[in-house]
Amino acid sequence: MARIELKDLRHSYLPHPQRADDYALKKVDLVWDNGGAYALLGPSGCGKTTLLNIISGLLCPSEGSILFDGVEVNDLSPEQRQIAQVFQFPVVYDTMTVYDNLAFPLRNRHVAEKQVDERVRAVAEMTDLTDMLHSKAAGLTADGKQKISLGRGLVREDVNVIMFDEPLTVIDPHLKWRLRSKLKELHQRVRMTMIYVTHDQTEALTFADRVVVMHDGWVVQQGTPVELFERPRHTFVGHFIGSPGMNLMPCELADGGARVAGHRIALERAITAPRDAARLELGVRPEFVRFVAPDSEGALPVDVVGVRDTGRSRIVETDFAGHKVRALVPEGVAVPGGRTGVSFEPSRTQIYADGWIVE
Repeated sequence: MARIELKDLRHSYLPHPQRADDYALKKVDLVWDNGGAYALLGPSGCGKTTLLNIISGLLCPSEGSILFDGVEVNDLSPEQRQIAQVFQFPVVYDTMTVYDNLAFPLRNRHVAEKQVDERVRAVAEMTDLTDMLHSKAAGLTADGKQKISLGRGLVREDVNVIMFDEPLTVIDPHLKWRLRSKLKELHQRVRMTMIYVTHDQTEALTFADRVVVMHDGWVVQQGTPVELFERPRHTFVGHFIGSPGMNLMPCELADGGARVAGHRIALERAITAPRDAARLELGVRPEFVRFVAPDSEGALPVDVVGVRDTGRSRIVETDFAGHKVRALVPEGVAVPGGRTGVSFEPSRTQIYADGWIVE
């Protein structure tokens, strides 16, 4: 395993990049510690796979350094970096048995057959492949084949990091939760450094101890799932994480609070906006919007325009002075109709200047 550090990393697929937009990966500085479970989360085209390929050695960055345990590895191949990678589509040798597929990385490195057998059987037990060891890989389902890919990453004990590039893409939806649970269980057992690339927030938040959220080539936030949910540092994080995402409204700051369409909204503390900010927004998650009597102090007048039942809760959509405000109401709690009032929890209400949180 290795401590992975990325310093001043940038990458462009153009031969002579001139502008920021010419870079698929903007300036990235990250540190991932030994044995951690990490996720790279973001929409298609945000730079996740580019960053993964740079770490693995499949791509050389235009600028910056990649360090494993303090040693720069920019010029080293994936083999020299001791990388194991699990791709979107299972990579298996169909004509081989499951046993031989798992044994292949060790035999290729001339490991003694007794040790090969011990490792293969241990990894097969971890990945629920013991009963299939002597079956041909060609006859397995997609999730079975992906378990083989995962097992080949685990079977080597000299691996610095295992990287997963959208590994559940071809897995049936009803089986995804099983593989997600298995990955989490395996990490807790072997404590190898794992980096998981995905556009699916559920996969990222359930697997990783720390999540790196990417947008348009930038790392906009790194944190625990709780930190990303409770205190998004960028409006993109607030929008991308959560279902539904964060409510955002243009606002002004005055009298120690915020004003939206002339209505004062209390904040936990007085905030001063940057002087050069072109756009101020107030953000609050639907979980922290409460229905109150329309005539109560600090109530914001809204009209209920729609209700969607999700089973455990209902998403109530309201109109506040032309702005859409959604509230999450637990099952069993009454939902008012027509004209009513809402309030926002001050400690959960954030102010953003040009997309970034104002501390």
